[in-house]
Amino acid sequence: MTRRPSDLPRLLTAAETAAPVEAVAVVAEDLRRRFAATKVSFLIVDLTGRALARLSTATATGSDGETERIPLFGSVYEQVIRTQRPHHEPAGQEQRVIVPVTNRGDAIGLLELLLPAGRSEEEVVLAVGEAAHALAYVVIANGRFTDFYTWGKRSRPPTLAAEIQYQLLPQALSCEAAQFTLSGSLEPSEDLSGDTFDYALDRDTLHLSVTDPMGHDLDAALAATVLVGALRRARRAGASLAEQARQGDQALTSHGQGHATGQLLRINLHTGRTELVNAGHPWPLRMRGGLVETVPCQVDQPFGLAVVSPRPYRVQTLDLRPGDRLLMLTDGMLERHGEKADVAALLRQTRSLHPRETTLMLTSAVRDAAGGRLEDDATVVCLDWHGPQEDHRHVSSGADTHQASAARPPNR
Repeated sequence: MTRRPSDLPRLLTAAETAAPVEAVAVVAEDLRRRFAATKVSFLIVDLTGRALARLSTATATGSDGETERIPLFGSVYEQVIRTQRPHHEPAGQEQRVIVPVTNRGDAIGLLELLLPAGRSEEEVVLAVGEAAHALAYVVIANGRFTDFYTWGKRSRPPTLAAEIQYQLLPQALSCEAAQFTLSGSLEPSEDLSGDTFDYALDRDTLHLSVTDPMGHDLDAALAATVLVGALRRARRAGASLAEQARQGDQALTSHGQGHATGQLLRINLHTGRTELVNAGHPWPLRMRGGLVETVPCQVDQPFGLAVVSPRPYRVQTLDLRPGDRLLMLTDGMLERHGEKADVAALLRQTRSLHPRETTLMLTSAVRDAAGGRLEDDATVVCLDWHGPQEDHRHVSSGADTHQASAARPPNR
């Protein structure tokens, strides 16, 4: 099977000629014909990170639109997502190939094909991997025009408060760059407490934030909307870290949305200089050389108290060195059921994992300690700092396999 130069343009054209909701199905059918496959499926990772939805399937007898939910834990799919490496195995008279669909470290889903036996494994895996890389962009681009892919990420319909809260999260929960790898995870409580996290990558700077409004349900979601909107507006206008905090504080005060704790971080990608504002929020954790410690910092008033305590927010320096792992979290990770989870111990146990798996294991541990019914949102952002000396990613597709997790050992 020789890859023709026109394969990628044809793939993108096939997606463009279809309606957004049909784009992936059309691409799947194009791949089925190109590889003479008996079956091609696209599986999307849902918001929990614990399951997949088989959104589109093309077969030799026609397309099957039925959506199937598949638990991720313990499956071959989990191994592909963890390692970000393709899986190949004989399947009777055929061969089965599963490759990750990933963009800049954000695991979107998987592409699975059943192919005739006899083809070169190396050539097949390479060609399917290239198609999966293109498919990541197809999903991202068409997701702007339809709710189909958002729906596929949800195991159950959210409440109104949850809908608002999910829309405040960054579109990609993970991000890889030469200087860092990061991922965030939010485990919502029964009553939703408005936790959010956010990040943005500029030419020279990485911005990070974690916020936690007081209250529950719709009130917390509305407070989070005002606060995140104000912080993003200030950040996008090029405001300093202290000014971003001031505008977030002023927005909550002006609109009578209560108050919220929060932590804002800004890292210069060329020097590694890290600045921090802490608005009444739990201190971050840092793992350095296997040792986990709390990073003490000056604590200013929570956002929304400008009338009570109109003091300026202090910008302080955080010591961040190449090889460090930094954890920003909300009090739901530390209090109530979070106390049973021992976050510091879990951080040590997961030190070899990609931040994507680390954050999922941390929030899952708190959820399990609560018996699946959290009283407060549990939110965490994990940042691996590689250092300003790094200037390129080690990639051939959508993930840096040097940073990926190892396969899970059997029977765990």
